[in-house]
Amino acid sequence: MTPAINRPSASRYRWVICALLFVATVIAYIDRGILGFLQVDLGKEIGWDTVTYGYIASSFKWGYMIGIVVAGWFTDWLGTRKAFAIAIVLWSIAAMSPGLATSALTFGAAMFLLGICEAANFPACIKTVAEWFPRKERALSTSIFNSGANIGNFLVPAVVPLLVLAFKWRGAFVAAGAIGFVWLAFWLWLYRKPEEHPRVSAAELAYIQCDPPEREEHVPWARLLPCKETWAFAVAKFLTDGVWWFYSFWMPTYWRETFYSGGHHLTMQDTSLPLMLAFGVSILGGLYGGYLPGALIKQGKSVGTARKSSLFVCAVCILPMVLVPFMHSLWMTVAVACLAMAAHQGWAANLFTVSSDLFPKAAVASVTGIGGALGAGAGGLLDQFVSHSVQWTHSWVLVFAVCGSTYLLALLLLHLITPKYTPANPKY
Repeated sequence: MTPAINRPSASRYRWVICALLFVATVIAYIDRGILGFLQVDLGKEIGWDTVTYGYIASSFKWGYMIGIVVAGWFTDWLGTRKAFAIAIVLWSIAAMSPGLATSALTFGAAMFLLGICEAANFPACIKTVAEWFPRKERALSTSIFNSGANIGNFLVPAVVPLLVLAFKWRGAFVAAGAIGFVWLAFWLWLYRKPEEHPRVSAAELAYIQCDPPEREEHVPWARLLPCKETWAFAVAKFLTDGVWWFYSFWMPTYWRETFYSGGHHLTMQDTSLPLMLAFGVSILGGLYGGYLPGALIKQGKSVGTARKSSLFVCAVCILPMVLVPFMHSLWMTVAVACLAMAAHQGWAANLFTVSSDLFPKAAVASVTGIGGALGAGAGGLLDQFVSHSVQWTHSWVLVFAVCGSTYLLALLLLHLITPKYTPANPKY
């Protein structure tokens, strides 16, 4: 531990770490969001239909499913600083690889590689939050870094047309991927564990460590898989993660194929503003979702009641998505998407915090990896459902019915599995 004499008199350095996690998440979502935004144009140039694109989009999720299982274990084993540094090097290289693709097959392979490498982001971020924040601040800090997903998606329609104009579409993938190396330099410069960091004051360190002490040794999967709390988290991830990816990979396509401007289908530029608005508003939902459980806890509610109440509010706000296919105004669908996407971010902030509520720090990244793997696999299945449903029925009704209703089902199952919401016992 760094001697107390070397520590500053006061600090709030944990928020610097939170800012690093936020920027990493922004980069991740820019890297993965380029494909969805350029899908229609790339489909015309390279040659793929809706079903083929569904397989390309699925390849990212299936790669992510494999990667996040390894990433959770790898982060717990190697430690956050080293694991995150290695991960962002690999995913930055992978993010550049679609720029070399010449066919649907090579595009799918590139996205599969990106999914594997980028999967480390959330296990590493959640473990970092568990190391740097007490339980009462974890939902807020998680919502802040998770809002990077919204900013990343918000920046895609703003930045990608400029990158395409400057470097063509191949150069857009390469330029976006290179940003990760800039982040890496800051991470290696600024990150240490709080007890080892000379910029953390004694008072801040005491605040970070104010929760009851926990065992620090690695918790193997063999002890996590039998825990019902693991499956409460994982089932909720399975049912809802794919919906967020739907917004990135399919919502631009829905708008471009459904609505017209000047007698023609919408162009890439026409969908930029709706996407930016929807992802921009969703930032507020993530922040409110992080604030709400803390406010309920201050009113005397238990952690479990506060967490589940917050999840319920978010799930209800997502229900109007089932009405989107029946709306004839682009901006009505944008308004509903804004509400649903904001609510999803509030949902995600609280669901991620479920893992750190119920498990010790040493197991958080592994549990997040298990849930993330199921969520990614479900995202791949949802891609297949969307592409085949639209191709066969020429309608998006079933798609939006699933996307709007699955959150309430997820909450119901989470509650049935963990009615008392008490910490898991992985049986050290």
